[in-house]
Amino acid sequence: MKFTFTEKKVEISPELREYAEKKISKLDKFFRQESEAFVTFSAMRGRYLAEVTLNNNGMFYRVSETTSDMFASVDSAVAAIERQIRKNKTRLEKRLRDGAFEREIKPAVTGMQEDTEEPDLTIVRTKRFSIKPMTPEEAILQMNLLEHEFFVFKNQNDDEEFAIVYKRKDGGYGLIECRD
Repeated sequence: MKFTFTEKKVEISPELREYAEKKISKLDKFFRQESEAFVTFSAMRGRYLAEVTLNNNGMFYRVSETTSDMFASVDSAVAAIERQIRKNKTRLEKRLRDGAFEREIKPAVTGMQEDTEEPDLTIVRTKRFSIKPMTPEEAILQMNLLEHEFFVFKNQNDDEEFAIVYKRKDGGYGLIECRD
């Protein structure tokens, strides 16, 4: 597993870094391919935040935990992300098909922009990422894992046309498909 550590308003010790690597590396048993872990440590008013994001073959898992001890925050984050992985891996295997986690990503580089609309329509942030072909059910799972309101993907059921799933106010989900 490859690690990227970020420190915000706090300096972490080598012991904490080693502890986090050891704990998060245990999650590697769930994946067949090399994973990437992005770990962010920050402190606010005596509380310590550990945010862990795992990327495995285009599937993202993100957890943020805040406690009064940084080591406890890491433990909580690892436990929560393990629950996420177990819950959604079982759901994918039951609903979709075997091997949903092992599928390779086609090398396609496309851009997606996230913008905050202001009166002068200024784009304040741009994100770029690869868009993976998947079913709408997989896209909903990915959206829920990331705790986003919408998710853009290539619809595997529709000749890999771009599509968007989103959360509706009534609690359901919507699908927007592109048509020529």
